[in-house]
Order: sequence, then C-alpha cells, then structure tokens
Amino acid sequence: MRAKKRNILLALFSLLISGFFYAQERPKVQALDIEAQTEPTDSININASEVLTDIAVIDTTATDSIAKDSTKQGFLQGKINYKAKDYMKMSRTEKKIYLYNEAEVYYQDYELKSGIIVIDYVTNEVYAGRIKDSSGALTQPPYFKQGNSIIEPDSIRFNFDTKKALIFNSRTEQSVGEAMNVFAEIVKKENDSVYFLKEGKITTSDDAEDPDYYIRVRKGKFVPNKKIIAGFSNMYIADVPTPIAVPFAYFPMSQERRNSGIIMPTPGQTNQRGYSLQNGGYYFAISDYFDLALLGDYYTNGSYGLRTETNYAKRYKFRGSMRLRYENNINSQRGFDDYSRSTVYNIQWNHSQDAKANPNSRLSASVNFGSSQYYQNSFNQLNTPNFLNNTLQSSISYNKTFPGYPMVNLNATTSIQQNTQTESINLTLPTLQASMERIYPFASRDGAKKGIIQNVNFQYNFRAENRISTTDEYFLKKEMFDDAKVGFQHTIPISTNFKILKYFSTSVGANYNEVWQLKTIKRNDYDALLEEATIDTLNNFARYGTYNLNASIGTTLYGTFNFKEGSKIQAIRHTMRPSVSYGYTPAFDQYYDEYLDEDGEVVQYTQFENGLYGTPSLSNSNNIGFSLSNVVEAKVKDRDTTATEAKKVMLLNNLNLSTSYNIVADSLPWSPVRISGGTQFFQNKMNVNFGATLDPYAIDNNGTRIDVFNYENGGSLFRMTSANMNVSYSLNSKSFSKDKDEKDKIDNTQSGGREDDLFGRAQDFSDDRTFANDDDEEKEDVPTEAYAAKLPWDLRLAYSLTYSNSNRQNEITNNSIMFSGNIELTPQWKVGVSSGYDFVGKGFTYTQLRFARDLKSFRLNFNWVPFSSRASWFFFIGIKSSMLSDLKWEKRSEPDKNL
Repeated sequence: MRAKKRNILLALFSLLISGFFYAQERPKVQALDIEAQTEPTDSININASEVLTDIAVIDTTATDSIAKDSTKQGFLQGKINYKAKDYMKMSRTEKKIYLYNEAEVYYQDYELKSGIIVIDYVTNEVYAGRIKDSSGALTQPPYFKQGNSIIEPDSIRFNFDTKKALIFNSRTEQSVGEAMNVFAEIVKKENDSVYFLKEGKITTSDDAEDPDYYIRVRKGKFVPNKKIIAGFSNMYIADVPTPIAVPFAYFPMSQERRNSGIIMPTPGQTNQRGYSLQNGGYYFAISDYFDLALLGDYYTNGSYGLRTETNYAKRYKFRGSMRLRYENNINSQRGFDDYSRSTVYNIQWNHSQDAKANPNSRLSASVNFGSSQYYQNSFNQLNTPNFLNNTLQSSISYNKTFPGYPMVNLNATTSIQQNTQTESINLTLPTLQASMERIYPFASRDGAKKGIIQNVNFQYNFRAENRISTTDEYFLKKEMFDDAKVGFQHTIPISTNFKILKYFSTSVGANYNEVWQLKTIKRNDYDALLEEATIDTLNNFARYGTYNLNASIGTTLYGTFNFKEGSKIQAIRHTMRPSVSYGYTPAFDQYYDEYLDEDGEVVQYTQFENGLYGTPSLSNSNNIGFSLSNVVEAKVKDRDTTATEAKKVMLLNNLNLSTSYNIVADSLPWSPVRISGGTQFFQNKMNVNFGATLDPYAIDNNGTRIDVFNYENGGSLFRMTSANMNVSYSLNSKSFSKDKDEKDKIDNTQSGGREDDLFGRAQDFSDDRTFANDDDEEKEDVPTEAYAAKLPWDLRLAYSLTYSNSNRQNEITNNSIMFSGNIELTPQWKVGVSSGYDFVGKGFTYTQLRFARDLKSFRLNFNWVPFSSRASWFFFIGIKSSMLSDLKWEKRSEPDKNL
C-alpha cells in the first residue's frame, strides 16, 4: 500500500513542470473534454475507455521520446495537496487517478486547476483537460501556475520522466515591457527552456481571442522571455493574409527595459533633394544607466545628416541627455543656377543633479548651440516647429558652497547667446563668481538684531568674466578672440536698516566697487593725414575704484472697504507701498584724459572705455527716486458651503510706478515715468502683464528730447513713448472640475523648441520613444456615452501688443495672437491645431493641424502644415508595440526650399 501511495504522489508531481502556455479553443485539434453528469450524485462514474479513446486521438508517443513503459521513480520534496468537487478516484485496475470537476493540485509553488485531471502512474503521464457542462459548453480549462507564470491550454499531456510535454491550442503572454501574446495549435516542450511551435501566431493585440493582426509562424523555436526563432512568416490583418513576409524571423523577448536593434528609416521625396531615407540607424541599449542611438538621413542628390542621441541617469545622483546633429545640405544638382551647398550642426545637452546627491556641489547644463540657420535649413521632421526660434541660449554652471562662517559660495558659468537672424554670438568663457555671506560685526550670530548699530552689515562679491562677441563666420577661429574682453570686479556693500516712528522702514548704505582690466585704450589727437583720431589698444593691467552712497525710506499703507453683510464680496483691501530713495555718486575725473578732435576741441575720455563693467562717472550724480507699488485683493464668499472662512481673490497682483529726479542736472532732470503691472483672472488661468513709459518732456522735429515740459509745448501732461501688453491663457476640460489634473505632457525642448505647442509639436512618428510617455500611462476605460457630455480638451492662448511713439510715429509695431488646442473626439480620436494671426502683417502665422487615431494595436498620425515656406504633410500608420515598430507605412511631403 505504501508503494502505491508513493506512485500516486510521483504521478501528481508530473503536473508541476508543464509548459508556459495559455489556451485558446481550436476545433482542429481534439482535446481532453469530458461531458458532465446531468444529474448530481454523490459519486461520479467516468467511462475510462471513453477517456482513453479521446486521449488516443492525440497520442504522439510513437513519434516522440516519451516511453510508455517507463517506471522510473523520483523523490518528492514537499507535501502535495489535492481535491476535487465531485469525484476523486484511484483505479487499481487501470493504475490511474481521476480528479473530476474543479480538480486542484498544490505542490510547493506549483498550482494546477482543471475540469479533469487523469494521472497514469504506470506510464508516468498526466493529462489535464476541460469538461462539458449541462449546456454542452466546454468549461474549466487547465490552469497552471508556477510562481508568476500562468498557463491555460485546452489540454496538456506530460511525461514527468522525460520532462517533455505536448500542449494543444495554447496561448502564453510574455512580459517584455509590454504584452506579447503567442498562440500555437501544437507545442512540444523539449525542456524547461525550449519549446517547438507548429502553426503559431504572434501579436501584441489586447484582444487575445480575436486579434486585429498577427504574424503567422508555420514552425518555430520558442525560448520563454528571451526569443522566438521562426521560419517563413507573414502578417495577417483581420485574418486576411498580406504580402508582408520574411523567409525567417527573430523576435527578441528580453525582460530588459529596451533592446538593441535597427531603427528602420522613413522614405521621402523632394524636388530639390530627390528621394530620401530619414531617421534610420541603430539603437544600443548599453545598460540600465545610459543608451545610445546612431541615426542618419540620406538623399539621392548627395545630402546627408548624422545624429547621435544618448540618455543617461543614475538614481539619486543625476540624469541628462545629449544630442549631436550634423547635416550636409545640397539643393538641386551641380551645374544648375539654383545649386547650393551648406553644412549646419546643432548640439544639445541637458544635465541635472539630484539635490540629495551633494548639497554643497551642483553641476547643471542646458545647451542648445549650433549653426544659426540650423532650424531654418533643416527639413527633418523633428525641426519643423522650431524654425521660428530667433534666439538660442546655452549655459553650463558649477556651484560649490563652502559651509562654515562666513559661508562662501563659488560659481563658474559658461553661457552662449545666439541670434539666428543676425548670426551674432555672445559668449562668456567663463564667468567666475564668488560671494561671502553677510557679516554683522556688532551683533551676535544668534538672536534678533535691533537698532541701527546691530544691523550694520557688509558683504564681499567677486566677479571675473571673459566675454567674446563674434559671428558664425569666425566661431572657433582665432579671429573670434580678437575682441575678447576680460575684466574683474570686486564689490563690497555696507548697509544698515532701522525704523523711524515705528512705521517707516529706513536703510542707509554705501558701496565700494573696484574694477580690473587687462586691456585699455589710448585716444590720439586728430590726424589730418589719416582724417581720424586713432585709437590704440594697450595690453596692460589697469584698475579704478568708485563708491556711492544710498538711502531709502518707505512704509506700507492699508485701506479696506467693507461691504454689507450677506454680500458676495465681503471686503476689498488696497495695499500701497510708497518709497523715496536717494543716491549720490561723486565725480571720478582723475581717471579721465584729454585729446583733440577734428575741430580742435578738447574732449575728455577714459582709458577704461569699452570695458565690461562700465566707466567711472565724470560728473556728480544726486538722484532722488520715487516709487509706488499697489496690490488690490478681495474677500469673497466661498462657493463651498462647508468653508468657514472667506476666500481671498487677487484683483491686481501689482501696479508699480517709478521715476527719479537728478538734483545736479542742468537740464532734463526728470526721468520718464515707468508703469508696470500684472494680474490674473479665471482661477489664475489667465495671466495679464502690461507696461508703459510716460515722458514729461517734449521733443523737437528731429525726435530729440528738449528741456520743455510736454504740456508747455501744447501737449498733455505726459507723452506716452511706448506701451506693451501680454496675455496668456491656458486651460483644459478639468479646469472647472473638482478633479483638477493640470499635468501637461507637451514638451518640445528635446528638439530645441518651446515647452508648449504654440509653434506646433515636434514628433517623429516612426520612433516609438516619441510616444513612450503616452504608452506608460494606462487609460481607464471610459464608456462611450460619457463622451456625449464631456470631451477631454486643452487650449492655450498668447496675445501680444506693442505700441511705439518715441518719435511721434504713433504706431502699433506688434499685434498678434497665437493659439493651440487639442481635443479627444472619442477615446480613439484626437485632433489638434496650432496657429495664430498677425494683425499688423494681416496674415496667419505658422499653422499646424494634427490628427491621431488609436487603432488598438496600431497608431495612425497625420500632421499638416497647409501654408508658409514650411508647407508639408506627414502620414504614419504602424504598430504601437516597440517590438514590432518597424511594421509601419509612412508618407511625407517635405517642403521645397525657396531660394
């Protein structure tokens, strides 16, 4: 009896190492399906001959290595638990164990459930299959779980001696970063890591029962979670075969985040460059810390482009990305009048350091540098929305803090500013800054500081700079250093503050400024032969020191207007902060020399002209400054009836007025009045900023200010010389709901553009990394009827107005509006537009129309620029899965360059 029990346990153990496959019902292959009793009884009688007859249909022991007379016995390493709802029987005659209806077997981390389980402890084979219910439907397919792996075939036949198995109508889901479903009519398990498929299907479709596409594999070798190697394979769409076929195929299924592989190029055609292949190359998944992509473009007229892209990150340390781009652009053919050739390049680098990595040391970089005409001359799809950029800015900075007392902060920065219209380049190479924290010599480090003496403090600041101004033509050539300027500046501010009559805040201070230069000038007297007064540049060290005194007094005034009780607006408060300042700077004429101009008159000059930090003042300056800032806010009744306090609403964030008066000036002592302000509306969704300049003096016929007040010249009290207003408005469908999700995934900075999509979106449809963020976020299933009342949407508006009247021109120099919006018409349809209108130029600005369709397993995109010099369209349809992203079709009409 003990020997029989041991054989039973060994037979049950055979269930524990069956294959890794799910089941799908296939009528072509007969499975182990048993019809249930129609009347419930305490004991279920199963006809063993019928069962064995069904099994014989799928017997393959004649062709494989499973031996029927195998009597090898193994050793179990744990306790086996098993049960069945209706029937458990051991047949000594047939040497079989029958488990019927909701049969379950548990062993270690193995779990097997099925409608029927039959164990033959003579041949050491186990069978699991489905049963029929009272309606004749097949139910309870085998369910096998090993760890996190789940398998549900129609039926399984397994030999636990040879560890081989036959699995029928199987389906398995491979987790390779995204679901990959593998179907097969017949699978032979060779061992734990090798399976052979016959008539298999591979798809990433979410609909496992009826996939919208699949790749048919006649025969293949399958290594779970690693790869599939197949023979002749072709693609089916909606069960219709297509001519997309390969003689052999390799499907990587690594568990790694990304796999290395070829990035298929996109074909195109233009009249100027001919046929092209764009954005093709190879992607290297080097490690979990960084990757590398080598991409290129090629045109049949000889034009080409090369790009290198890499992303790197180390958790809690740093992260960043770098992109190097080079293009050799040839238009038309050599010998034609419209032939031209140019080379452009662009370098982008973004680096950020985690604040926890080193609180006293930080490196950051934001670089977008290259040829001024890169975005204008490049026709790569990614650069389409960026050709309107007029400036490129780059900076790399390193900051080091030395803790202690006094604390010292050191900063080194390299910055570059480019104007794409003038092709000018201004860079600092580098800028060094050091600052020491404020020191209060007459007060203890701890505790409050009271009175004029204890608040006396001083600070030290140092700045060294090497500034270069050049153009694209001379960049990285020795000529770019000819006009380089080097300077050093030391600043020591001393100040104190105190209260007068409890309400007036007063500050008094002085500043000492010393400047060092390595280059000075010497102006020579006018030379009649040369017809000019020559200037000599001297390479020598020179210094000058200046100082100034300053004082200010200000206070804060509050005015509150209360409304009647029960009113929606409870109160309005107006806050005013007037201040008066005084500044005195003496004359430093000891730093000035003289020369004779062409009229023989003596002209004063200083050798420090054209320096980085200005020149010492030649005359005294006594300025009195006046400023007034205003803030207006209200208290309103909250719509939320549970709120216990009134809600504060900002009516006017700021309204500032400032001007100054020079006491010692012999003419035009008043400076223009500058007005600036800003406010927000609609729950801070709309930002409004405005400004104006008011000049109290009149101008002559040449537009020069004269020492006559404007009202004395027949005009108003002030003459508005300039004004500007900027309005931005951003909102979406959740802006007015309680669930306000303001997350904005639009970002064109990776291609060198704006953070928003007012100039359109930079997208490479063929690169699945473009939609990586969209795929990572799982969308909830939204009922179709919900979209009848609510459609997800977003809208951005930007309005700009500029008025100029410095010389009585009285004109609006800029008046334009830009907008961009996106709307999801259905959970699968998205439509977007970016455009604008220039009211001065009377025309539309750059316009882009976007259409996107989610086709379950496929993605369809269409972008259209209907007019302008960048008129073009791009069409793409392809599989969303990154593993099969090369199965795509795209067509593009690129703009032809206008000469």
